[in-house]
Amino acid sequence: MNIRFTPMAAALGLAAGMMLSSAANSATIKIAVAGPFTGALTQYGDMVKEGVNTAIETINANGGVLGNKLEAVLMDDACEPKQGPVVANRVVNDNIHYVVGHVCSGATIAAAPIYNNEGIVMISPSATSPLVTDGKNYDTIFRTIGRDDQQGPAAADFIVHHIHPKAVAVLHDKQSYGQGIATAVKNALEKSGVKVVLFEGINAGDSDYSAVITKLKSSGADFVYYGGYHPEMGLLLRQGAEQGLKAKFMGPEGVGNPDINAIAGPAVEGMLVTLPADHTGDASNAAVVKAFKDKKRNPGGAFQLTSYSAVDAIAAGIKGAGKDDPIKVAAWLHANSVPTPIGDLSWNKQGDLKSFKFDVFTWHADGSKTVFKQ
Repeated sequence: MNIRFTPMAAALGLAAGMMLSSAANSATIKIAVAGPFTGALTQYGDMVKEGVNTAIETINANGGVLGNKLEAVLMDDACEPKQGPVVANRVVNDNIHYVVGHVCSGATIAAAPIYNNEGIVMISPSATSPLVTDGKNYDTIFRTIGRDDQQGPAAADFIVHHIHPKAVAVLHDKQSYGQGIATAVKNALEKSGVKVVLFEGINAGDSDYSAVITKLKSSGADFVYYGGYHPEMGLLLRQGAEQGLKAKFMGPEGVGNPDINAIAGPAVEGMLVTLPADHTGDASNAAVVKAFKDKKRNPGGAFQLTSYSAVDAIAAGIKGAGKDDPIKVAAWLHANSVPTPIGDLSWNKQGDLKSFKFDVFTWHADGSKTVFKQ
């Protein structure tokens, strides 16, 4: 294609350049929010969106960051690994320096190297797979949630000391997150001397798990741990109840979604789930909780406060660096701790939290949950 250079084109080019210059100097710092805003796992994206929006609204109401307002830009990856790089490249092309997300581990693993190579700070509030960071030597990749190798042993320890099962079956969805957490649980259980009689993957998205339920019944397992997300867990619970399976079920934070109630029905009652510790009752978080509730948002979901805390970390990093420079922000975060609604956060060299607390909750048929008490 040949393009004629004319005075008009020159004038338009100059105008466009002035517009870009003006945008670059605008008093707005954009934060991409990368996660599932379409598809079966949309509610996880909504949790993150609620946390990010509430944090941004609070920060902006208090003068912003270094006099700049923050702005959220939603970017949908549908929790699909192949969409992670697509979204990451959009962030790069839009000259956005900060990302809260991605939400699912597979998409996060796929997107993270692009952010790191381009000097963009990414803080995931929900991706728990160790593969996000292990052996990667990233400089700009962080999380505000613990890892599977923290959550898995916590779940296994609970099973050993509170459930005392005769035999355990461990299932997973064959994906980075689900298989990773299931493997961590299996290994920790076996190390503690608990018999794991079945370790098997199921196909995410299937509608009939009768075959695996038959295997569960014949295995003699009285306890089932499932690594994956709520759509499959809901079907396992419902179809298991329909087929007379008596085993108790447990899963990671990926199953802790209110939508599971509609899928599982009454069979969801008593499901156990590991979730980030609930900080909504902390006296220091009264104003944060009120900010959520004033906008009719739920601060008590799996990822709302971890997402709020990710924005707090970005804001603190910009203030600490003294400017909107993601490389300097990342360096500041590595060297400092940040007070957030989920506690004072500090990161190790590879961007993982030095400590994080998971609690075990009992899920109820009315959609509520309570911290497990024996």
